[in-house]
Amino acid sequence: MKKKNRFLIILGIIGPGLITVNAGNDAGGIATYATVGASYGYSMLWGLLLITFSLAVIQEMNARMAVVTGKGLSDLIREQFSIKLAFFAMIVLFIANFGVCIGDFAGIAASMELFGINKYISVPIMAFAVWLLIIKGSYSKTEKIFLGFTFVFFSYIITCFIGKPNWNTVLRSSFTPTLRFDKGFILTFIGMIGTTITPYMQFYLQSSVVDKGLKIKDYKYEKLDVYLSSIWGNLVAFFIIVCTAVTLYKAGIKIDSAEQAAASLKPLAGNYASILFGIGLFGASVLATMIIPLSTAYAICESFGFESGLNHKYKDSPVFYGIFTFIILFSSILVLIPDVSLVGVMIVTQQLAGILCPIILIFMVLLTNNKEVMGEYVNNGLQNIIIWITVIFIITLSLIIFISPLFKLIA
Repeated sequence: MKKKNRFLIILGIIGPGLITVNAGNDAGGIATYATVGASYGYSMLWGLLLITFSLAVIQEMNARMAVVTGKGLSDLIREQFSIKLAFFAMIVLFIANFGVCIGDFAGIAASMELFGINKYISVPIMAFAVWLLIIKGSYSKTEKIFLGFTFVFFSYIITCFIGKPNWNTVLRSSFTPTLRFDKGFILTFIGMIGTTITPYMQFYLQSSVVDKGLKIKDYKYEKLDVYLSSIWGNLVAFFIIVCTAVTLYKAGIKIDSAEQAAASLKPLAGNYASILFGIGLFGASVLATMIIPLSTAYAICESFGFESGLNHKYKDSPVFYGIFTFIILFSSILVLIPDVSLVGVMIVTQQLAGILCPIILIFMVLLTNNKEVMGEYVNNGLQNIIIWITVIFIITLSLIIFISPLFKLIA
């Protein structure tokens, strides 16, 4: 009986971590992983092991802060540092998330066009559906829907097996580091890391744990949630890379978007593979258009003391729902405007996210080492070594992303 009760407790707690990593595999993430496989085959698979480890460490920090303090990340940044720093972080986060949301509505449009549905139909319908779900739902109801989107990602696993890769070669590549020092390889590798560990994931995870009402007694179960979820999220990325490597890379087909990958699979792996890849893109994009605006609304409201949370009605949290509505409305409208350079918008916002990510991670490390904030739940010595190595590594990669365009100008 005790085992049964424990299992039910785990099922009740699991959610925030899984939803967060699922949202991380959005249209931009799928495009990045598909490009990795199509351009470099299996040669970057080993990097996913490192990324999985780093992501698990960072997500555990979030979960621990949430259950110990009962506060969101932006709330703690404002309290422990300054309003100015919190304001700066929120401005950059808003701009970056707005651009990512545009990219995900573009993902909805592109995936539906694969099935013959025009974007002027699919985007408005899905924007309204997403808005209505969040406005009318409670946390428990929306969480169940978010978790339901997990099944969409199985489409990539099935698509991969349709491609019939040589699993011995795949596994050997996964544990054999391959380094190439040409600029394209390095920037693509950086992009793979950058699309996995993003600022909005950290804000959303901590806020959702708080919104769900999890306490210190739930910590061991929530830690299990974030660890297993980190493995699941990067397992999906693994299958996308393998799928495009065994088909597009083998055929010498270059791509730069997820919809191109889906369309290119049709003559190589059959109609079912193309359809499944398109379904995965649609589901991932829809989930991200819910999570990313929510993470923005959570962060901004916590930072400036406004009421927030899905268990509140619109009239009780007008700023929270107003921010969510604004992002949904205008990001979907921009996708519908002809001749708008969506790629240009996404590149600029990804650069902003790259600047913000190391800053947020440093805040997190300092907070999780603050005894006044964390009490006995501060980081231990080994955790600090692992976390600082992760932070320094991501800062280095972010600087390379930021500086590399300058060399192009000089050249």
